Amino acid sequence: MKRLYRSETDVKIAGVCGGIAEVFWIDPTVVRLVVVIAALATVVVPFVVGYLVAWWIVPTKSELAART
Repeated sequence: MKRLYRSETDVKIAGVCGGIAEVFWIDPTVVRLVVVIAALATVVVPFVVGYLVAWWIVPTKSELAART
């Protein structure tokens, strides 16, 4: 099973959408568009909070390697 990491190469804000795109083998632009559309279709605040939590919790590969 592939583990979720924040992307270190495809980064716009924190690499969360890039990391999700790497896990599902899809274009990161599609993930970003889905996130923006979902945020606009609902209340934006939960998506911003969720993104910030993911930024805080999901490590990059180099951060995980440094811990071990």
